[in-house]
Amino acid sequence: MRIAAVGRAFPPNYYDQDTLIAAFRREWASRHYNLDRIEQLHRNVLVGGRHLALPLEAYSRLETWGQANDAWLQVALDVGEQAIRAALECAGLRTGDVDALLFVTVTGVSTPSLDARLMNRLRLPSGVRRMPIFGLGCLAGAAGVARAADYVRAYPDHVAVLLSVELCSLTLQREDLSIPNLIATGLFGDGAAAAVITGSQVARRAASGPHVIASRSVFYPDSEEVMGWRISERGFEVVLSADVPKVVLDHLGQDVDAFLESQNLSRHDIKAWIAHPGGPKVLEAVEQALGLAAPALETSWRSLREVGNLSSTSVLLVLDEVMRHAPPSAGEYGLMFAMGPGFCSELVLLRW
Repeated sequence: MRIAAVGRAFPPNYYDQDTLIAAFRREWASRHYNLDRIEQLHRNVLVGGRHLALPLEAYSRLETWGQANDAWLQVALDVGEQAIRAALECAGLRTGDVDALLFVTVTGVSTPSLDARLMNRLRLPSGVRRMPIFGLGCLAGAAGVARAADYVRAYPDHVAVLLSVELCSLTLQREDLSIPNLIATGLFGDGAAAAVITGSQVARRAASGPHVIASRSVFYPDSEEVMGWRISERGFEVVLSADVPKVVLDHLGQDVDAFLESQNLSRHDIKAWIAHPGGPKVLEAVEQALGLAAPALETSWRSLREVGNLSSTSVLLVLDEVMRHAPPSAGEYGLMFAMGPGFCSELVLLRW
């Protein structure tokens, strides 16, 4: 089983953080007593800029959750199609080669789901097995790769595509002045990524990505309020506890060690750490929990600076960067991981 390629796509609307901060100051000028505090929160997340689903001026016209979700569906179809086409082209495959399509998101809803709507756009075979997954949040990029690998393990002559689309800006709650929402409005961005996972019997061109060796899911009991959505008539209202870094510190090190030990490995065997860039405090907690020197997560830090946190899409962007620009040598290992609502973690062991 290999990750043959990763493709990415972004909406064309990119804004630097200064522009976005100025827009939020205008938006909340009459309702928040301390605009400097908002700016400080947005600068503290260390994001330099983000792609948005819509032009900045269009957000004021979204008056209902239904309107925001309609926009989500339209933009998600566009970037989802682009990401899948880019991934298949990079893998040397065609749309007719796809046997399974997994779709993950946590920022919009539709029935038929987005994967069904992409069947026609991409002219995918009518027998494609579709698996839409909602609710895993930031975890879903890593979990989706693991589930796609499970599928091609059962069907080694098949090709599975994982698509992640997250348009976080369309969950904006302009009336919510809570600290979690203020942080979220400065941290999260929009985009899509697709990964092509091929079974062991799929013939393809010589250039290839890492093998998926094993994966592990870990659920932490009674932790539902650490991260997620509170869904109301206004749409998705963020739940974001300040305890997220503590959960990382309390659990990630022992989870990683137990997983690697089950594969007769240790942290010293990992040459590429492919971490979801949840935010500065989360990445610092990961470094501390795993005893990593700063350069180990540089790709994750750079992704955070350049495009922000894209929920499930982000770890796939980090994987893409490692595969393209900093792959380990043949036979060496990488660990892809993310944490998310549940609260839980997903670990995926890779070998180049």
